[in-house]
Amino acid sequence: MITLEDRLSLITRNAAEVVTPEELKLKLESGEKLKGYLGFEPSGLFHIGWLIWAQKFKDLVKANVEMNLLVATWHAWINDKMGGNLEMIRLAGEYAVDVLEAFGIARSSIKIWDAEDMVKDKDYWALVIRVAKNTSLARMKRALTIMGRKADEAELDSSKLIYPAMQVSDIFYMDLDIALGGTDQRKAHMLARDVAEKLGRKKVIAIHTPLLVGLQGAQRMTAGGDEDEVLADIKMSKSKPDTAIFVNDEPEEVEAKLMKAYCPKGVVENNPVLQINKYIIFPSDPSGLKVERESKFGGDVHFKSYDELEREFAEGKLHPKDLKVATAKKLNSILEPMRKSIKSKPEYDRLAKEIARSVTR
Repeated sequence: MITLEDRLSLITRNAAEVVTPEELKLKLESGEKLKGYLGFEPSGLFHIGWLIWAQKFKDLVKANVEMNLLVATWHAWINDKMGGNLEMIRLAGEYAVDVLEAFGIARSSIKIWDAEDMVKDKDYWALVIRVAKNTSLARMKRALTIMGRKADEAELDSSKLIYPAMQVSDIFYMDLDIALGGTDQRKAHMLARDVAEKLGRKKVIAIHTPLLVGLQGAQRMTAGGDEDEVLADIKMSKSKPDTAIFVNDEPEEVEAKLMKAYCPKGVVENNPVLQINKYIIFPSDPSGLKVERESKFGGDVHFKSYDELEREFAEGKLHPKDLKVATAKKLNSILEPMRKSIKSKPEYDRLAKEIARSVTR
């Protein structure tokens, strides 16, 4: 039987932030069944940055949290994903759920929601209106960064202002205890916590996962500017395919991309190769990472923990090339079940070709 301490450890490991740890512990100690969720926009091919929240989703399921997955089709439509083509958005949603199942998130272990079903309910729209009536225009515009948008984009398309109110309403509609998302979703979760007090709803606990830096590392990161815009510039993104690894990528593509990745000797901060190990490889496979080297370079070494790997790299005892080769081999083994699942369904070829023609943000 899993202990309270084990549940707390699973839920919080590798999280960038928990709002708040005290509330989470109290909820777990209460013994009540907790409900959590993650909502995602079906917006294209699944890149490995998404595996960070997918792994945390698995952790929450293992910690006996009743997890809900929202396929946010209407949200993606508002956000102009897939050129606003709802048919392609739906296909991208089915594709993502298949990828998640191949990653170990079985449909039978979770509840899957489709935004298109939710928007048929007048009670859902009543919630959206109540949230909007209790939120200032300025606050709503500031929350647009959750969409990867700037506040002034609502000047040209006012539907964008509906999005944050919908995301907050999703949380209330599902009556959740925990909201999971990347750190880029923080403003929506904080808005939900603030509005909850006004509407007499549960104040949701927010679990935020780190954003995987793009393969270019922090080289393009500029000083100053809005923090959300800086993060958007350096994080791995579908809109910047040359700096991302997709689960569709063939093994040789994964290896080639990693060999070009930013990974200076001894540099840990904003190092995408190390982050892939920390947030994807080690949580996914407890056997760790084996680095194969010629004897004259120290011979093979097997890292059982990420901390050990980072320490060796920071001290210059592990060469970037050796790390990249080992990371590519291990990552490919993790991606292989997902690649097989995708290839088994020809309709996903159509999705990939459509995306190749027009990458949208």
